[in-house]
Amino acid sequence: MSAADEQHGSGGTQGLPADEGPHGQVKHSSASCRLDLPIEGMSCASCASRIERQLLAQPGVGSASVNFATRIATIHFTPGSATQHSLTRAVESIGFGVGASVDDASADHGQGSHHHHHGGLIGGSGGGDNAALREARSLLWRTIIGALFALPLVVIAMSHGAIPLLNRPGTEWVQCLLATPVLFWCGAPIFRSAWRAALHGSATMDTLVALGTGAAYLASLAATIHPEFFMTVLSSDQGGRAHGAPVYYEAAAVIIVLILLGRTLEARASHRTGEAIRRLVQLAPRTARVIRQGAEVEVPLDEVRAGDLVLVRPGEKIPVDGRVEEGASAVDESMLTGESVPVEKIIGATVFGATLNTTGALRVRATRVGAETTLQQIVRLVREAQGSKAPIARLADRISGVFVPIVMVVALGAGITWWFAAPDAVRLNMALVTAVSVLVIACPCALGLATPTAIMVGTGRGAERGILIRSGAALERAHQVNAVVFDKTGTLTEGRPALAEIHPMPGWSEASLLAIAASAERRSEHPLAQAIVRASEAMGLILVEPEAFKALVGHGVQARVDGREVLIGRESLLREHGVATALAEQAGRLAEQGATPMFVAVDGAMAGVIAVADPVKSASPDAVATLRSMGVRVVMLTGDDRRTAASVARRVGVDEVVAEVLPEAKVAAVRSLQEERHIVAMVGDGINDAPALAQADVGMAIGTGTDIAIESAPITLMRGDPRLAAEAITLSRLTMRTIRQNLFWAFAYNTLGIPIAAGVLYPFTGWLLSPILASAAMALSSVSVVLNSLRLRRA
Repeated sequence: MSAADEQHGSGGTQGLPADEGPHGQVKHSSASCRLDLPIEGMSCASCASRIERQLLAQPGVGSASVNFATRIATIHFTPGSATQHSLTRAVESIGFGVGASVDDASADHGQGSHHHHHGGLIGGSGGGDNAALREARSLLWRTIIGALFALPLVVIAMSHGAIPLLNRPGTEWVQCLLATPVLFWCGAPIFRSAWRAALHGSATMDTLVALGTGAAYLASLAATIHPEFFMTVLSSDQGGRAHGAPVYYEAAAVIIVLILLGRTLEARASHRTGEAIRRLVQLAPRTARVIRQGAEVEVPLDEVRAGDLVLVRPGEKIPVDGRVEEGASAVDESMLTGESVPVEKIIGATVFGATLNTTGALRVRATRVGAETTLQQIVRLVREAQGSKAPIARLADRISGVFVPIVMVVALGAGITWWFAAPDAVRLNMALVTAVSVLVIACPCALGLATPTAIMVGTGRGAERGILIRSGAALERAHQVNAVVFDKTGTLTEGRPALAEIHPMPGWSEASLLAIAASAERRSEHPLAQAIVRASEAMGLILVEPEAFKALVGHGVQARVDGREVLIGRESLLREHGVATALAEQAGRLAEQGATPMFVAVDGAMAGVIAVADPVKSASPDAVATLRSMGVRVVMLTGDDRRTAASVARRVGVDEVVAEVLPEAKVAAVRSLQEERHIVAMVGDGINDAPALAQADVGMAIGTGTDIAIESAPITLMRGDPRLAAEAITLSRLTMRTIRQNLFWAFAYNTLGIPIAAGVLYPFTGWLLSPILASAAMALSSVSVVLNSLRLRRA
């Protein structure tokens, strides 16, 4: 047997130890715990920043990230130094509420590669989702009731005395009665949030809204109770009550309604950004049929235990990960791999929870249940990615953290300026309108939503396409990739040798030569021997058990089949046994093409040459061509010999090849590209690629569904399709473009809106932004950012 393919078989997709976490992946100590807490009462990005700062100040907390879009705080902490209770109290101490945890702290024990979810399945109808739905419904009702009260207020204000019925003494009191429930019931969450922040010496977006609408309401109430004072101030030169006392009830009420409307739309749109997780969770069946004490019983899914025998009928979803004990079928695994062609399953095959059994009945021995199933690990990965922060998000956080105090100073400055600069007749009006408008239009909501909504939709879309992105940092880094390094075996090739050609000598047919060679090789464990045996079985050839078998390490095998002496291996092996060899020209050509030629001799005479090769994946040439068209440099790394590597490179269209390298040399190859100022993505499928995956700027592990390499890289390509590497880079580029668009509009909106609201244009154009228009613009900016992010769902 030839040993030319010594490097073959990279050992499946294996995990990296946590302390070798790849670039862009948060690394934690060997005993760190992860906790996801749903936060209640957040109204803007500056709230998220405050909670982060508070959590990071707690002893034992290694990292804390608060996602404004999902309303979830993700905390990594050291058990003993901190607890869920102490962290919850820390959040509540600054005025925010905490719901039931999304899933209990998952500890990274030992190597740090196992996440224990004591809370059962991840992402079911958990506290986070229910709280979000309750909040959305409450917002909707407050908006509807507020709108019903605000509508007559607008009619009264807009009539300007043209309707006699609405121009009677006491109309101001009617407006006050209509505005009060809008402010103090509909707008109660806003005022509560602002009060909590004030008690803790800070300011949020709700502070801006509460100050603006509260000032408008109180000024109006004062004018209603004591109209003479306000008319004296405003109209001292006219000395009469001809114009009535100025009131702003409709502005205060409409601002509250518009902000509630914006938040309702935002909550609905944000809920849609989390649909990827909900769709994944809903794939799992609710119940399973198991054999208990010899009888078939239907039990809820969470009562299935590892080791149970589960029955799956045609057309049903497989409830757990397991091994087929009885039956044969084709299983649709498209939800897991994105691959539409069903996969044949026979006894001994591995099946995955939530995949669809199509044709035959199966009995499956459960191996992984609950949070350990492949589906639930995917859900966990997607949730982690959506909860993580891309570096670009920190820019928005820093800005929103200092934004609110600056806005309050600007609003106060605008009010004071116009109090002194405006004519007496409109002094109070100008001061109040500009101050309220600045406070309302400056709400940095769009800023806080710009990044997390795009990351949520981007990672969700990736999961649907079979691309698992572990973190926002990996998603952001991937858009800069300009060099992709592919491992050869199992990534660009199938990773399993197959029969390539048969060249029999005169007197032998292809079938007879293959049958005697396969019979001789039946006891060999070598991948090339297995390829010959598989090919003969596929052709339906009858094999016999060898009477004697001897593996000649590095050379081939010697066996006796049906009383005949058989030698298979290198040309040199046959020569050593005194066999005259032929077909050297064919053997040389096959070697040039990357195949391994094996010479076969029977009873001391040459019988023919059988060639085995690792076939190139049909998608590999497409993958390379796509990357090159995107301006990405493509390099192939392999431990194989140069001739085989060159042959594969020619067939897939790669110009640069580094062959005959050990795992350490793969790291050096990646590093040398990085030294040339390249941002490098490494695409590999096995443990021998793990060091290079860690060295690369972005590691992409090819998982075939059997073992998803969940811990080995920040991006996992679920199918064995190398084209997903190009898709991952494209998805990253689209997501980053969306984030940049979102941030541009959020910044531009606030930069332009605040000066206009402060009245900068008034001396030149006489144009002043009304608080109502300011609140409409603010709500619109938030919704537009979320809708722009949702466009990624069609990417």
